[in-house]
Amino acid sequence: MEVIVRPNAEEATRLAARVIAREIQTKPKLVLGLATGRTMERLYGMLVDMHRREGLDFSLITTFNLDEYIGLPPEHPQSYRHYMNHHLFRHVNIDMRNTNLPDGVAPDIDAECARYETAIRECGGIGLQVLGIGRDGHIGFNEPLSAMLSRTRAKALTPTTIRQNAPLFDKPDEMPKRAITMGVGTILDSKRCLMLVTGTEKAAVIAKAVEGPVTSMISASALQLHPNCRVIVDEDAAANLENRDYYDWIFLHEPEWQEFH
Repeated sequence: MEVIVRPNAEEATRLAARVIAREIQTKPKLVLGLATGRTMERLYGMLVDMHRREGLDFSLITTFNLDEYIGLPPEHPQSYRHYMNHHLFRHVNIDMRNTNLPDGVAPDIDAECARYETAIRECGGIGLQVLGIGRDGHIGFNEPLSAMLSRTRAKALTPTTIRQNAPLFDKPDEMPKRAITMGVGTILDSKRCLMLVTGTEKAAVIAKAVEGPVTSMISASALQLHPNCRVIVDEDAAANLENRDYYDWIFLHEPEWQEFH
């Protein structure tokens, strides 16, 4: 795992966008894993801007999102399909047939989870998985006590997650209480992972995920086991990290980061 600290949220997000753009440019048929949430909105805005200004080409890539609410149809304004269409897909030259999210209204949820796993596998696996982190340390909707080897499945959401996300709904009490999510094991199968974390409200949990023990109580801590994982944080999110000098040294001296200076 590599941790990179940037001065503010804008610079952290810009660095993450440049890393993703380089992956797309060097691997035009990249299979890209995507996340949702407030942190990702700025990231997708930057990728859209790169597409418009620099010709960043999405035409051959395939995407798989981490999760979707159970019970929300794709056209629902709080579905993650709607989110992705609104923030990214409709603004770039991606083939919509190559954009994949779990079907939250599938008649057989277990069968849908199995189908999603198969679809990822048939595409050769995810080349780069983009991740955020929830306030309780989850990646995707892998809530506390999610097994490290878990696969795509239905998951009950914790009160913390519901409190965090419910205000986004016009009627907060209508927020779904379950979601389909890639499993921790599914995420760890990705060839590379890139986590973006900003803001003081994430400082405590990212310190636990990065520098604490690997535990199912904080599913993001499983990324410590991944052979190629990068975590980009801003100064606010880095407030509780103990090894800042080392992280700063990595960004300044490791050859692979030189082009991003």
